[in-house]
Amino acid sequence: MAMNVGASDDEDEAISTINTTPLVDVMLVLLIIFLITVPVVRNSIPVQLPKERNEIRQTTPEDITISVDTEDRIYWNDLNIPTTNALVDRLKKIAVLVPQPKVQIRGDSRGIYEGVGRVIYACQRAGIAKIAFVLEPPARNVSGG
Repeated sequence: MAMNVGASDDEDEAISTINTTPLVDVMLVLLIIFLITVPVVRNSIPVQLPKERNEIRQTTPEDITISVDTEDRIYWNDLNIPTTNALVDRLKKIAVLVPQPKVQIRGDSRGIYEGVGRVIYACQRAGIAKIAFVLEPPARNVSGG
């Protein structure tokens, strides 16, 4: 009884084919995932985004202008306000006036807006109802013709 333990010369060749079954399985799973998620991404909540508009600012003597510079320093008109609590104290004094003045916030576009956030929070703590942001109007398209 003879038993062939060693490999024959025909079996020594390397297998040069790639088993593509796992690759096809992974690709089918990815395809199914993409087919399920694409309608979810497309069907987002429809919202009406605000349009850019240029409104003429009507300032009254009662309006308070608070400016925030690039270093987040807060100014009440031209007066530097050292702390947020000092700003809240000043805002509480004007919050009781009838009609309540509007607070106009001017934030430097190069700032990080932490100071603007502190001003908004101070207005909220003081009970200010009307807050406006002063923006630079968009550049006009001047076409030579």
